[in-house]
Amino acid sequence: QVQLVESGGGSVQAGGSLRLSCRVSGYAESRRCLGWYRQAVGKEREGVATFYTDTSAAFYADSVKGRFTISQDNAKNTHYLQMNSLKPEDTAMYYCATDTRTLCETRLRQVDFTYRGQGTQVTVSS
Repeated sequence: QVQLVESGGGSVQAGGSLRLSCRVSGYAESRRCLGWYRQAVGKEREGVATFYTDTSAAFYADSVKGRFTISQDNAKNTHYLQMNSLKPEDTAMYYCATDTRTLCETRLRQVDFTYRGQGTQVTVSS
């Protein structure tokens, strides 16, 4: 059974930083697409970043490019979303997700993942 567990959310002032973590278990294939997406209250889901685990190629939404970085620690089966220069509009529930490595960049735009975690709340105050 595939499980993803997020942690690291919280409240921060604008300009601050947070690092979200996502531990993945039960997914046998090490070469896959990892990603993060978010959903604010009353808004559609928005892909934030995706990442090929074998090539480390990463893709970012324009809204976070240059501020967020996705990475992984293979030894811990954990991937991370480092979020810097946070803005109030970054406030949302953040979900980590994973799926096969096929079309990882497309998954960012379409927010199309088979497996996701339960979410962690990020609140940025002005």
